[in-house]
Amino acid sequence: MAQISKLVACIALVCSASAACTNPGKRRAWHTFSDDEKLEYINAELCLMETPARLDLPGAKTRFDELQAIHQLQAYATHFVGAFLPFHRMMMHAHESALRNECNYTGYQPYWYEQQDAGKFSSSVLLDETHGFGGDGVGDEGCIATGPFANYTNSLGPGYENTEHCINRAVNDRISTGSAQANVDACLAMTTFDAAWPCIEGRPHSGGHGGVGGQMLNGVSSPGDPLFYLHHTWLDKVFWDWQALDRPTRTTTINGTNIGPDFIPGFPARPSHIPLPTGADGDPGTTTTLGHVLNMYGNSPNKTVGDVLDIQGNYLCYEYVEPEAES
Repeated sequence: MAQISKLVACIALVCSASAACTNPGKRRAWHTFSDDEKLEYINAELCLMETPARLDLPGAKTRFDELQAIHQLQAYATHFVGAFLPFHRMMMHAHESALRNECNYTGYQPYWYEQQDAGKFSSSVLLDETHGFGGDGVGDEGCIATGPFANYTNSLGPGYENTEHCINRAVNDRISTGSAQANVDACLAMTTFDAAWPCIEGRPHSGGHGGVGGQMLNGVSSPGDPLFYLHHTWLDKVFWDWQALDRPTRTTTINGTNIGPDFIPGFPARPSHIPLPTGADGDPGTTTTLGHVLNMYGNSPNKTVGDVLDIQGNYLCYEYVEPEAES
C-alpha cells in the first residue's frame, strides 16, 4: 500500500497545470518550514484574529471568526455528503486568501503531515510553544496555556453557542492513529468517489480532529483552533493525491449524497435558527453534482464543486509539495 503514495508523487510531477494556472502556489508541510516561515504564518493568523469583522455574520467579531462562521453555519449541510471534500477545499482557499490578501502573508497554506505524527501527536512540532501552535490543554476547561494563541478568546462556539471561551485541547495519541499512513493508503486504493470520500472523511479526518481534541473535536465550531486549517489542508492533499491517480476522470465528476442528516452523532444539536440541510443553489436533487454551490458567506466568491475539483484549473492554482522533495 505504501507504494501508492509514491506513485501519487510521480503522477503529480508529470501532470501539468492548466493554461489558466501557470505558476501554482506551493503548499508545503509545516515541519519543513524554517523558523522564520513558521513565525510569518503564525503572525498572519494572529492578524486575522485582531482584524475587525466586516461581513455581519452572527456572533463574529474578527476576520478569524468570520472564516469560522463558514463552517459553523453549514456544519450539517457539509458533512457526510458528497460536497464534504470540495467544501473544505474551498474553505482552505478562503483562509489562505485572507492570510495573503489581508495580513501580508507571502507563503501558501501549510499542511500538517499527519501520518508522520500519527500515534504521537503529543510530541508533534506543531505543538511547539515558540514556533508552533502551543501545547495541550490544561485545567478543568482544557485551555491551551502556551504558545502564540494561549490568550486568544473565541467568540463563536462552542458548537452553536456564541459565548467567549479559550481555545481548548485534549490531545489523544491513540485517536491520532486514524491519520496513519496505512489508513491513507486504504483511501487512495479506492477506485470510485463514492468509496474514497467516506474513507477520507472517516479515519484520516477523525484522526486529526480527535487526536487534537477539545475545540477540534466539536464538529460545528472546530475552526476556532488554528490547527483546523493545517489538518484540513492535509486532508485536501489526501483528496488530491487520490484524484491525481486518475486526474481526467476525478477532476470532472462528482456524486454522493447531497442532503445531509438532520442529526449527526457527536455534533451539537442543530438549533431552530439553523436551516435544515436541503441541498444547495444549483443542486436541488439528492445527489451531489458539479453545479453544487459552495457558500463562503462573503469571505470569498461562491464557487461550484466543478470550479474547485481541479486544484490547477481555471480558479484554484496550487500544488502540494511532498516532504521528501525538500529533504
